[in-house]
Amino acid sequence: MRVHVEELQVQTRSREDIVIITGGIESAIERSGIKRGIALIYVPHATAMLAVNENEPRLKEDILSKLRQLFPRNAGYRHDEIDDNANAHLANVFLGPHLVVPVINGRAARGTWQDVMMIEMDGPRARRVIVVVVGE
Repeated sequence: MRVHVEELQVQTRSREDIVIITGGIESAIERSGIKRGIALIYVPHATAMLAVNENEPRLKEDILSKLRQLFPRNAGYRHDEIDDNANAHLANVFLGPHLVVPVINGRAARGTWQDVMMIEMDGPRARRVIVVVVGE
């Protein structure tokens, strides 16, 4: 079994943003030389998260709109007494900062319309995404 670790740098453009990182994930898998295994993808930030879905502009806006509806800003959260980003922390708890993607034939096993997206809820910021590819 082999393990390959890489870190991607992702710059978000606004307070709430979705950045497609599929290319970086695929490149990390390719550089690993691993043909069969898994890719663990992790964003080490408490106000960003990861998801897999279709890279379609209206859908991405729908996702952000639903997150705003579910986790509105300035809704009386206790954490906002310290920092004005409790909604982003809550979204992270519910969506999660990590993904596991199968690696088959040296590529991420994704559906036709699936892309890996990093969802920003407290930007704009420079974010890190850690990719750990494990397999043979």
